[in-house]
Amino acid sequence: MDWPQWRGARRDGIWREEGVLEKFAGERIPLRWTVPLGAGYSGPTIAAGRVYVMDYLKDKLSERVLCLDWRTGAMLWEVSYECSYAGFKYEAGPRASVTIHDGRAYALGAAGNLHCIDAVSGKILWQRDLRGEYRIRMPNWGIAAHPLIEGELMITQIGGAGEACVVAFDRKTGEERWKAFSDEASYSPPVAFEQAGRRLIVMALGFRLVAFDPADGTLRWSHDQPKSSWPISIPAPVVQGDLMFFCTAHAGSYLFRLARDRPAVEIVWERGRRPRSVDTLTPVIPDPLVMNGLVFGVQTDGELRCLDLMTGKRLWETLEPMPKAWHATMHLVRAGESGDRAWIFTEQGNLILARLNADGYQELTRARLLDPTLEQGPRGRAVTWSHPAFAYRHIFARSDRELVCAGLAAPR
Repeated sequence: MDWPQWRGARRDGIWREEGVLEKFAGERIPLRWTVPLGAGYSGPTIAAGRVYVMDYLKDKLSERVLCLDWRTGAMLWEVSYECSYAGFKYEAGPRASVTIHDGRAYALGAAGNLHCIDAVSGKILWQRDLRGEYRIRMPNWGIAAHPLIEGELMITQIGGAGEACVVAFDRKTGEERWKAFSDEASYSPPVAFEQAGRRLIVMALGFRLVAFDPADGTLRWSHDQPKSSWPISIPAPVVQGDLMFFCTAHAGSYLFRLARDRPAVEIVWERGRRPRSVDTLTPVIPDPLVMNGLVFGVQTDGELRCLDLMTGKRLWETLEPMPKAWHATMHLVRAGESGDRAWIFTEQGNLILARLNADGYQELTRARLLDPTLEQGPRGRAVTWSHPAFAYRHIFARSDRELVCAGLAAPR
């Protein structure tokens, strides 16, 4: 089963593969292959037997889009281009994952270089310099919103001048179809959902949540968030049925109910980020996992926390997956569409299979997958902050030094 975009085929953080192991054999997961890689947060994506990832070569001041054979890690093609990170907080490479759709790879660099590439041959089909064309008001950490394919459009958030925070391009030609919103950009990606019989896109901009028509960018509803010294929304909203959960480091947590007869929302509950002891979730990077009427997420200090979805009440918290650290990160991926198990990839490079339910955190197995590196980490802390990919009963994960592939198939 492919993993062709950020958080999987349906962009929902669920790994639907069967025949996967229940327990690791040792303290370290044997690697199928490893390949050298430059810096970057761009998590790998997998489609039709190929692995796609982006990195940044500091010595050459260039970004790369790489395509590898999933079985061997052999390089199939590379697209490289000059790129300056001048003005960024730190130069840790591209942020967005490559989106694969209909035989095309859509790669958005941290400085706004956008490429559409033939996913098999590596031929550039079209490209745009969004920073120059749209006079981007560059966020502190660059452009990060993973591109979304919706129908014949490719939609992403760039923070362009004027009414160009969000832009939609013809996915085949690269021609601009529409642009909208004067907001500052955040780092949060677009997510498609259904409401009142129509298809909408929801996205966290700098300081508000917006829902709009994908065809032309028409705003259908919005909800303002508290302002801070800079926009830091990274997680995406999570839609389940007529409920939408959203959380961010600078604003806290919200649960919305989607109206069934029109594009509108009402607040079920909201919790601000202060005081930190209140029932809330304030992640910096990781997306929350919503399952079985519960919310699981990572606090700013690295604490794994569980909330009741309908009330926001905090049921438990733990530091068992990893020790407390500022801006700590671990990525949660549900193991199957039912049950209460989740894969957890921590910033220390450990992979954990755990049960997550109202009773607490139960670790089933843990092993080291990848050694963390210093490029991405704050204040010199070695981390692995990129989202992993799960495909073909394997996991694919990267640091600022290497991309690895490891088997997770159950023993025969």
